[in-house]
Amino acid sequence: MQILSKIRESRTGKGALALAAGLAFATSAASAQVSSYGDKQMGDPAGDHLPAVLTRATIVQKLNTQIPLDGQFIDETGKAVRMGDYFGRRPAILSLVYYNCPMLCSEELNGLVGALEMVKFRPGKDFDIIVASIDPSETPELAAKKKAFYIKRYGHPETANGWHFLTGQQPAINALADATGFGYVRVPGPDGKLTQFAHASSIELVTPDGKLSQYYLGVEYSPKDLRLGLVEASEHRIGSPVDAIMTYCYHYDPTLSRHSLIVARVVQLGCMITMLCLGGYMIVMFRRDRKSEKAMPVPNWKNVNG
Repeated sequence: MQILSKIRESRTGKGALALAAGLAFATSAASAQVSSYGDKQMGDPAGDHLPAVLTRATIVQKLNTQIPLDGQFIDETGKAVRMGDYFGRRPAILSLVYYNCPMLCSEELNGLVGALEMVKFRPGKDFDIIVASIDPSETPELAAKKKAFYIKRYGHPETANGWHFLTGQQPAINALADATGFGYVRVPGPDGKLTQFAHASSIELVTPDGKLSQYYLGVEYSPKDLRLGLVEASEHRIGSPVDAIMTYCYHYDPTLSRHSLIVARVVQLGCMITMLCLGGYMIVMFRRDRKSEKAMPVPNWKNVNG
């Protein structure tokens, strides 16, 4: 019995050790998604390997730039508004997306809501959230649906007056995108029509007087960074540029006439693959242990003791 016990301990110990090592790897990879305030890492430059169209779909950080407060938009209720209507009292979080985006824009807004859930400040009281569509064909009705979805997800319906989902015409969109440094390019969708946009993902913090205070790139945001950034923006302080590690939304490469680059949540995907591999490894090892135990002859303890 001691022999069989040692065999089991040896094999299961190896499996547990491998699982622990894999979990440590996955945990370290997951923790690398969110950097501490002011401690962002520079990634390997990949601009030379991107499709040509993505050289125009990038983020140029224009800190301390005044956004056009006279820009005319339509809010989610169908009311005509000026961008300046949301400034003068408190800072704002600005996000340029398009509501029919099949992938990245939803990830960006989900990441924002996830971070805000862990920040004590509240929209409508301490800051505003301004989401502006880059697609002039989108409607206030669609904007209203998006607003309702994300307020429900946020879980604080009393903050609805602090969320503003806007649509507009091309001149106002271009002026806001140019001031923000938000590059995007129309590209064909799967049906060949120019219904999608290649773009990168970012949110911007804006001071109460409408100047760009801080950029956060990607689709996940540190609650600590966001909280401190809002404090600095409320005090009219301008942050420093962050490392340009881009997350792109891109579904179709017109030069190749096929779908091409889709990059989002790369670290999460790596963690998921790692865990699946480890799970498969453990299943194989446990099955092998069972087969070995069945094949091993049972000692005749009467003969041994006799």
